Amino acid sequence: MSRKLPVLLGIAVMSLAAVSWAGPSAPAVRPPPATLDPANFVAVVDNPYYPLPPGRILVYKGVRDGLTQTDRVTVTNQTKVIQGVTTTVVRDVARHGTRLLEQTTDWYAQDVDGNVWYFGEDTKSYDANGQVVSTEGSWETGVDGAVPGIIMEANPRSPDGYRQEFYKGHAEDQAWVLSRGGSLSVPYGLVHHVLRTMEWTALEPSVVDQKYYSPGLGIVREISVAGGHEVAKLARVGAA
Repeated sequence: MSRKLPVLLGIAVMSLAAVSWAGPSAPAVRPPPATLDPANFVAVVDNPYYPLPPGRILVYKGVRDGLTQTDRVTVTNQTKVIQGVTTTVVRDVARHGTRLLEQTTDWYAQDVDGNVWYFGEDTKSYDANGQVVSTEGSWETGVDGAVPGIIMEANPRSPDGYRQEFYKGHAEDQAWVLSRGGSLSVPYGLVHHVLRTMEWTALEPSVVDQKYYSPGLGIVREISVAGGHEVAKLARVGAA
């Protein structure tokens, strides 16, 4: 999902920010919860910046690892109960032309305050022959010490920081809110009141990403600003 690449100076600043924010002077990052209470979660995910209405399909166009890529994200009608919490099942299929690159199933749930929690993912990467070559990054809350994180706050404000996932050594993404407001043009159209975040993980300390979210849609743009070249932009929204 996609965003606009800043000038080179901006890239350097973001990269340094990721490193410095990992230290003692970093903005507070909300830690993983010690326990989960299923009674604190609701049945629907309707956070404005991360809505997951069943049946919605989001199509993203971009480039990853030197290949053009199309991501088809489907909010299914299926649910999965994880540690007593009923999560929404979302499927993401990435292709280069007709070649399958990656297939991921994600699990999300929203709490009574409106925060959207990430409960894990089952991800598979494929080679040119369609064979699974990696499942790295897969994790599930409650398995092998993994705990959920927040994928989107109820009311995100700069400089909020939060852990999006935590499975030590495998999934340790963190996010910081950079700004909120303004407009952005993506292939889908012109979107407004955009939320911009930075993402970073200690597992890939030289890599910094930015994501842009629009109310009612969720992610509309994603881009690597340091440590790689990956970009994706929302191209189409449909229904199953």
